[in-house]
Amino acid sequence: MAQTRYGPWFPELGALLVRKGAGVRYGPAIRIVPLTDDTELRAATSALLESHVDAVVATTGIGFRGWLEAAEGWGLGDALLSRLSSSSLLARGPKVTGAIRAAGLSESYSPASESNAELLQHLLSADVAGKRIAVQLHGEPLPYFVDALRAAGAEVIEVSVYRWVGPVDPGPVDRLLDGVLDGSIHALPFTSAPAVASLVALARRTGRLPGLISALSGPCVAACVGPITAGPLAALGVPTVQPHRARLGALARTVSETLLARSPRFSAGGLSIELRGQSAVVDGEWREVAPAPMALLRALAASPGRVVSRRELISALPGGGEEHAVETAIGRLRTSLGGGKVVQTVVKRGYRLAVDA
Repeated sequence: MAQTRYGPWFPELGALLVRKGAGVRYGPAIRIVPLTDDTELRAATSALLESHVDAVVATTGIGFRGWLEAAEGWGLGDALLSRLSSSSLLARGPKVTGAIRAAGLSESYSPASESNAELLQHLLSADVAGKRIAVQLHGEPLPYFVDALRAAGAEVIEVSVYRWVGPVDPGPVDRLLDGVLDGSIHALPFTSAPAVASLVALARRTGRLPGLISALSGPCVAACVGPITAGPLAALGVPTVQPHRARLGALARTVSETLLARSPRFSAGGLSIELRGQSAVVDGEWREVAPAPMALLRALAASPGRVVSRRELISALPGGGEEHAVETAIGRLRTSLGGGKVVQTVVKRGYRLAVDA
């Protein structure tokens, strides 16, 4: 299992997954760059302070707090708080609501769906013609949101507090991508659309996009915290799983439940076996299995009882190999499963799982 986004919630999601028994690899695809010294942010703040603002849309808690901190650094903190207190504050979700209340302010509306789309619908349901509306962005432009307000006659001030950029060290996310392609990663949770876009861009630049699409459409679960995050994958035709509520806990639970539902289960050699990541549960007992033997076990479990040729098993080995490597891995697999009767040798043909009738 792997994570692709860097931020204060990064270890939190990882810890949730570890508590559910997952092994977690970290590969940040993006990082947040605050714009406290950015002239664009200061110009937007100054424009907001020039005259009355009817509504302010806050899309992220970290962005809203960063905006207030930047204004404080410029000596404009009190003025910004005063302006915000006299306007209608709309919060996309509970984290933003918490940031607003922590600043001594109160929100006038927050959608139950925690979506920008419902926020936009709420604004457009009232007459926004001639209104002055500030929109705090969440690291990238929101053209559909801003354009819809302007088309309805509103004056819109875009407030960009931070931007998403690539990681300082691309090595971890590059290795994460390799893990998805070689099958050693079984789930890839995403918590932001920019993280998805960054990983897709890396795969495209390095000629691995077809392999990524294939992996995320089959053996590897692509889990997204919500439909906006899933957008870049949906555009590629990649199926995703999403929690009912856009929460890290719900995302971790969805990943766990999906993997459990997909876990191959079979009876072979008189033993009940279930595959779990890089491990196997044998008659209720957890057994660690090394990568090469596990790769062969998964190849055999893809069609329990079917004879799998040595050539097919060589292809399944991480990094390939030769017939001797297959024989060695099969021996280690039998030892790991606690019995030589689980995997049968079919002379001159290959190997098969000795599935019970």
